[in-house]
Amino acid sequence: MKFGQMYIDLNGFTRYYTNVNNCSNFNNCSVFLRKDVLKMVIAWWAALLGLLLAIGLILFKVNPVYALIFGAIIGCLVGGMSLVQTTDVIVKGSSGVMGTIIRVIAAGVLAGVMMESGAANVIASNIVNHFSDRLAILALALSTMILTAVGIFIPVAVLIVAPIALEVGQKMHYSKLSLLVALSGGGKAGNIISPNPNTIAAAKGFNVELSKVMIADFIPAVVGLIVTVLLATLIKNKGSFVSPTKKFESKEEKDLPSLKTAIITPLVAVVLLLITPIGEVLNIKALSSFNLDAMYILPIAGLIGTLAMGQGKKFLSYMTNGLARMTDVVMILIGAGAIAGLVSASNLPQKVVEIVQVSGISGTFLAPIAGILMAAATASTSTGVILASNSFSKSIMEFGISGTGAAAMVHTGATVIDQLPHGNYFHVTAKAVDMQFKERMTVVFWEMLVGLSMTIVATLMYGNLF
Repeated sequence: MKFGQMYIDLNGFTRYYTNVNNCSNFNNCSVFLRKDVLKMVIAWWAALLGLLLAIGLILFKVNPVYALIFGAIIGCLVGGMSLVQTTDVIVKGSSGVMGTIIRVIAAGVLAGVMMESGAANVIASNIVNHFSDRLAILALALSTMILTAVGIFIPVAVLIVAPIALEVGQKMHYSKLSLLVALSGGGKAGNIISPNPNTIAAAKGFNVELSKVMIADFIPAVVGLIVTVLLATLIKNKGSFVSPTKKFESKEEKDLPSLKTAIITPLVAVVLLLITPIGEVLNIKALSSFNLDAMYILPIAGLIGTLAMGQGKKFLSYMTNGLARMTDVVMILIGAGAIAGLVSASNLPQKVVEIVQVSGISGTFLAPIAGILMAAATASTSTGVILASNSFSKSIMEFGISGTGAAAMVHTGATVIDQLPHGNYFHVTAKAVDMQFKERMTVVFWEMLVGLSMTIVATLMYGNLF
């Protein structure tokens, strides 16, 4: 047997031969994750079993972090690995998302400043107030789009705009179904062009700059906004309505920043993120070599914005609160890294590629399909992006797709059905507009159409189909 040759042992496991010193029987050799002995590849069915187990546990309300790690452990053990090997796979997988985690923590500074200072509320209110009643749905969708685009998590963006939306719905007699489709669809459109964890994960997964992914997703995002407004307008008379007797509390505005100072934070972030891409497009070496990572840009933007709002003394408090908001995301990313480690240590990605090739469809579709399936499995955009990119990035790139294009297709694909009931977004948004479970399930279909429209556009743009 030759060095590096893959073979199947007596138990049906795929293995790679590396050294047979002091070992007369290949299948009896001890297998460890070291270069001087056999390196085992977990069978695809074991990795799939671990992934399905994790999904099942999430559906049964087990904490997603523990569910993902437990699924990864079981997948490794069933796949024939020892406890030591299993630990190595879990640690290696989790270590693979550390770059994403660092940038997410940095994004917490920007998010904390925007939310705790009231800047996000000011931006949302001004957008809605500057549109006529006839364009109310566009105003609501644009509000959540802009809030998520500047670094606010999509559930938080919906929560911020929801009271305004309900008041508009009561006045214009628009259904809650229509209002939530507008808020959620706009949020999805903004989410794919934001410096949020999902975009950071897409960029890191395909080793491209964050700003390039944001730019690549811009046209799909605009299409998503248009589709959102059309769908929300179409169903404005369907479903339940806001009670005409519902009272809305007026918020104190004395401590809120002005619009001019509220937009400083996102404006600085966008400008700094775009310096390098603009330099590359215009062939200006001084700009193209700027190359300042989001890890630096997002906290810098938060600090400058805080000073512009005259809240410098509160900056440390904003940072603390922003970090607290990121804690759950970071923990989920660690769990996602563990299950991604399992998938990467198996031949599941190769099996998926084989299925794509046998089916006769273009390999290009592996990128959006991976994003759709992984996000649906975890009911999370960022977790889905991490699983899809970490597990299938090499396979996707083998079809000749650029890193930026692949990231855009996986990223938009992850927005199609990431709003399922086993995730928190489903329940948070239902509560935001006082909607019952059954009616919230009907919103999923319309949200899916928004995500699908963005995915189709991204695939047509970057999939090398023509």
